[in-house]
Amino acid sequence: MADTIRKVEYFKAVVPNRVGVAEKYFAALKAARVNLLAFTGFPRAGRAQLDFIPENGTAFKKAIRKAGMSPGRGKFAFLIQGGDRPGALAETAAKLRVAKINITTLDAVVAGGGRYAAILWVKARDVARTAKILRAR
Repeated sequence: MADTIRKVEYFKAVVPNRVGVAEKYFAALKAARVNLLAFTGFPRAGRAQLDFIPENGTAFKKAIRKAGMSPGRGKFAFLIQGGDRPGALAETAAKLRVAKINITTLDAVVAGGGRYAAILWVKARDVARTAKILRAR
């Protein structure tokens, strides 16, 4: 099975790194029936950065505003999904290396059932070229 690569909109928030902060936003999204394609969060300079990749950006922004968070302007990343195998991301990384595009961040996980998924970020100036090179839909 071939990998699928999609250019996706994501929203970043820097919030206090305290118990329950992220859960507040997850609960708001659940109540609004907003599905996340991916999420990653990590500490950043004494706070926490939350990166949301919603299925529907408009519904996400409405729900997150209602929960008291400013969603900011969406940016773009790439969602990769495919069959799990050794070196699953090697071909993608090689294409970007040849094009001299730096991967700024990459998160990947085995999804079970022989599948994997990854979120790949490049600098904003490289998004259009990356989409073309990776044939992202």
